[in-house]
Amino acid sequence: MASLSHTMQRKAFSAAIDVALRRLNKDREKGLLQIVDLAKRFMGDNFTDAAYEGAKAVIKNPDHKWNKFVNRMLDEVDPNVAKMTALNLGFEAAFYGTKTIRHMREVHQCNIPWLILMDPTSACNLRCTGCWAAEYGYKLNLTFEEMDSIVTQGKELGVYFYMFTGGEPLVRKDDLLRLCRKHRDVAFHSYTNGTLIDEEFCKQVREVGNLSFSLSLEGFEEANDGRRGDGIFQKVMNAMDLMKSYGLFFGVSVCYTKKNLDAVLSDEFVDLLIEKGCRYAWYFHYMPVGNDADTELLLTPEQRVYIYHRLREIRALEGGKPIMLMDFQNDGEFVGGCIAGGRNYFHINANGDAEPCVFIHYSGANIRKNTLLECLKQPLFMAYRDNQPFNDNMLKPCPMLENPEVLQRIVKESGAVSTDLQSPETAEHLCAKCEDYANAWSPEADKLWAEHPHVKKGYINYKPENLEAFKERNKDIIA
Repeated sequence: MASLSHTMQRKAFSAAIDVALRRLNKDREKGLLQIVDLAKRFMGDNFTDAAYEGAKAVIKNPDHKWNKFVNRMLDEVDPNVAKMTALNLGFEAAFYGTKTIRHMREVHQCNIPWLILMDPTSACNLRCTGCWAAEYGYKLNLTFEEMDSIVTQGKELGVYFYMFTGGEPLVRKDDLLRLCRKHRDVAFHSYTNGTLIDEEFCKQVREVGNLSFSLSLEGFEEANDGRRGDGIFQKVMNAMDLMKSYGLFFGVSVCYTKKNLDAVLSDEFVDLLIEKGCRYAWYFHYMPVGNDADTELLLTPEQRVYIYHRLREIRALEGGKPIMLMDFQNDGEFVGGCIAGGRNYFHINANGDAEPCVFIHYSGANIRKNTLLECLKQPLFMAYRDNQPFNDNMLKPCPMLENPEVLQRIVKESGAVSTDLQSPETAEHLCAKCEDYANAWSPEADKLWAEHPHVKKGYINYKPENLEAFKERNKDIIA
């Protein structure tokens, strides 16, 4: 009965989107206002009344940066891509999925994620300096049947958003498209170096409509190609031009280090992304993963303070730029700290190991031996659940980078083992590389947090004994 109700709701939402999209072609403002009303009708108290009214105010203000952002996106994104994004990322993942996930967390008494990352392959056509994925080797693969099973099991738990990492996921582009066609109700997203994107692939992505992308970029041509190889920057630029011409939904993934920080936060770089058709940028702090990782690339405390303020400057409603920027290390306040270990996401590598995070290569479960639910209940993930948040200061969210003593402890206590098949790294060795950084950053983080005008108290996992505290603290935190 619940399945029938879900199907009927999706059909109703789909029909309403069709009406709204037709209205957009005649009267853009009325069409957008209708979409807000549609969202409120279906998603209701997922968001506050103030949020819905704020969205309407933006739509009615033609000079607002987010009004310009939305209108440009509607002009440039293919209608089928726009509709499938609204259906799968909006209705399925944000509405139906979120409700189901919250229920399943209570039923199963473990973390249930909002999204799952998986590596279709460890193979890659590039050899980038410092790539954490390269630590796995280049001969591992998840079969199509295994990926299909992950998605099928995940949907039963309410997970309707899946990301592909690697390796280079597009080495397996035919299987990714096959997954998109089989699971039409799921939003898929692929990180990619961009070099395997061609016209035929863009045509098929436009047809399926439920696959988006983050292209890896580390700055301008000299910096990017210094890490990724000669000519790669221009190939990424060409891929963006092609994807934009086909109306695809894409952005970039940026790993920032001590050396490239200024470049990737410059006006020139962000303006280039906007010009090329990027709708968002994921910023990732460099993590010293692997036995040979270079700790010299870690930021200084002053640089970390700078990126904290600079990202908020770029995102500002007044004077900011029309692009969505997210930084997992410096945006902990918005999601209650660390989201790994299945709290909002976890990672399955190309060998099937269920890891808490793409940067934390330890596990006690494998999808070839365990169900998805068993992976989420493995001791390491339960230790994540019991210890989250790892710090009451949301600017020190990570159990490795800012709280290295925590990761060592929970890996040891849970009996998890290294999943690196080439050069296994102990948790002690990994975390030792972070100790100086954590000690240097801590006083700066405490100062920023104390001065922050919107301090949140952090995330509390659902447990019967702290139900009221759970509801109060998490009422503003998504998923």
